[in-house]
This record gives sequence, structure tokens and C-alpha cells, in this order.
Amino acid sequence: MNFKIWITAILLIAAPLSAGAEGPSPSIQTQIQQAWDVAWSRFYHPDSQTFMDYLSSYEAGKELAHLPSAEEVGRQYPNPCGYGSGMEDGMILGGAMLSAICDQYAVTGDESLREQANQVFSGMHRSATVHGVPGFIARNVCPEDKTSVYINSSRDQVTHFVHGLWKFHHSPLADDATKQQIGSLLADVANRMIDFATPENNYDFCRADGTRCPLGICRMWNVQAHEAARLPMIYAAAWDTTGQERYRKLWRQYITPAVEQSATPSKNSPAYALLQMQASLELLRVLETDESLQIQISKIMDHVASLASNQQKHTMTAIANKGPQEMQMLGPDWRHVEKWLNQTGYPNPQWGPYRQVWHLTREAGETAVIQWMVEAPENQTESVELIRQLITQTDYQHCSSCGVVFHIAAYWKARRNNLLN
Repeated sequence: MNFKIWITAILLIAAPLSAGAEGPSPSIQTQIQQAWDVAWSRFYHPDSQTFMDYLSSYEAGKELAHLPSAEEVGRQYPNPCGYGSGMEDGMILGGAMLSAICDQYAVTGDESLREQANQVFSGMHRSATVHGVPGFIARNVCPEDKTSVYINSSRDQVTHFVHGLWKFHHSPLADDATKQQIGSLLADVANRMIDFATPENNYDFCRADGTRCPLGICRMWNVQAHEAARLPMIYAAAWDTTGQERYRKLWRQYITPAVEQSATPSKNSPAYALLQMQASLELLRVLETDESLQIQISKIMDHVASLASNQQKHTMTAIANKGPQEMQMLGPDWRHVEKWLNQTGYPNPQWGPYRQVWHLTREAGETAVIQWMVEAPENQTESVELIRQLITQTDYQHCSSCGVVFHIAAYWKARRNNLLN
């Protein structure tokens, strides 16, 4: 059946069958294996042990030719965030992939996943330590010299970093030595928040050079609803993995107002923001011992899932309207794009039409994961069928967006919740 026609049909009439009634078909298993292979062979760079944002070629060995050189990163070109360069979202991708691997192991018990989990962890460890600034989580590391980083991170990178490591810490995949390392890394992040995210800094955890971020993306308190739980999440994770009382006290100091502030996220929040909100709330829900607070968190997560459900439908319709050929578009060499945007003093290369293709590929997976992070996903027939069709129809050999990582995450989150079994 034509993909566009199928999407229209599923949005009008949800199939009245249980999504988990039949196991994953051979076709979807083949497709998700292809997605996995592509993620590791094309988006993962073995020199930095991190995942990159997009491909600029499908030719073997040239997929990541656009990545910044060590010299470019050293002079913070194109900008101190690495926006548009292909090195922007390494810790978002690392955290998401590590969480997905934990879900996959919970379903399959495949011992070979230990190697991949340790590779992802090594890249995340590198991003947190190679620069010598304790608690600063670099977005990515330049593969050329394995040390150069952009000095402006964000709360988004930190959120996925903390969530992914926390999930790994509680997975049988992590040995005792790794768990100790995770505790040390999360304590460093918490300590940086204690030292920098203060009223005097407007709760900004600052750039690696200690100066304030001009974009507002490092602010950890007095923020929007989808960002309010990030700070207590960090303290809770540090306490959970180290047992240090100072982190527990800070978690308890912020948790109640954070939950109150999280109650009304905007329906216009992008999928990536809702996913990060859900990640912070999931960690807080699991660790919460106050039953009334835990119930409040669960209700907020259910609401966030409902927002994601609507976004998933819109995203899938947009993908269908674009068609397979446009969705196979490659990303540009950012050095030669036509338009640059001055973002509070940061020159930001604009990807043009490719930006929407890149986002849609990600959002199709992100919106599914959001819905399946709630405590007990129910009435998921429509969302599962949409992700089933997405994975079955996507040509992963010609998929240039790192959104492939979120397709993998959605598949294994569904499997772990017995939605595709």
C-alpha cells in the first residue's frame, strides 16, 4: 500500500487489535537491524567513540567528511556550540543510544551488547573528561585529534548524558567498576551545578571557559515547564549513584517546586524538548519516595505522552507528504551553505530544506519514545502501528539524519513494554 495512503488510513481509523498480539514481523526485524548497522557504521566515529548528527555523503568513507577539523574546533568555528557542524548533539545521541541498548538487553539478554554499551560509555566519558573541566559535558569530541571540543554545551546535552548514564548504572550491562565511574561523572556534573548554577549566574552552569552562555541554553532554574525538572534530576541521579547526602538534600530542595512548574508544558514544545522533559521526569518518578509526588509526576508524564501522540501523527503525515526521495536528502557541507544566521553573536550555518528532513526523521522516533516512557503505556495501538510502518518503510541505507538512533530507541522501548511482542 502507498505510504501516504496508509498513514491517512491509520490516522482516521486505529486498528482494533492489540499492538502486542503478534510478534515483530521478519520485515521489521530486518529493518531495525539495518538501522542498527547504519547507526554504527556511518554515524558512530570510532576515533571519538561518539555519534555524529548527519551524513553529507552515502559513499563509504565520506559520510562524515563535513566534520570540523581540529583546527576549526580549536578556534571555535563555526561557533562555540558547534551548531550546524555535525558535532552538535553527541551527548544527546550517546544518552539516547545507551538507554536504547539497556532496553534491548532487557528484552534479548544478548551479551554482545556489553561491547556496544561500553563503547558508547567510553565516548560519553571522553566528552566529560578530555577537556579537563570537571562536570562540563562537551557536546562531542573532534575525531581528528580526539581532544578538541566546543566550549558551549547546553542543558539538553546534560539531560541525555545524565539520563543515559543513570539507565546504564541500573542495567546488568554495567559492571561495578563502570558503576563507580558513572557515580564519579554524575557527582562532577552535580558539583558544577552547585558551583555555577547559582542566583548570581542566573542559574547558568556556564561555558567550559567559565563565562556565561549568551543563548540561555545553560540555565537550569527559572526556566520553562519542560526544563524545570532538569536540575533536581541531576542531584537525584548523583545521590542515587553515590549515596552522598549533599545531593539528596539538593534534590529534595528543588523537587516539589520543579514538579509544580512542570505541570503545564506548552503543546507547541518541540519533540526533542518533550523527550528531555520525559527523561528527567522518569528518573525522578523512579527515585521518588513520596507517594503523592510520585503520582503527580506520573500524571504529568501521561500528559506529556498525550502531547507527543498528537505530534507523532503530524510528523508522520509530514513525512508521507514529502515522499521517500525527499526524505533521502543528504546534509550539506556547512562551510558552503548560502545562509548564515547571527545567533546572539554566534554565526550559525543554515541547512536550508535539509533541516526539516533531518528534524522529521528524528521526531518520528522521539514522539514514540515519549509515549512509551510512562509507567504503564495503554491504548498504544495507533502509535505502535505508526512506528511499525515508519521502520518498515524507511530506507536506512539512504537515511542521513541521526534520527535513526531514535527509531532504534522507539523499537526497543516498544519491545520492552510488550507492545511489539
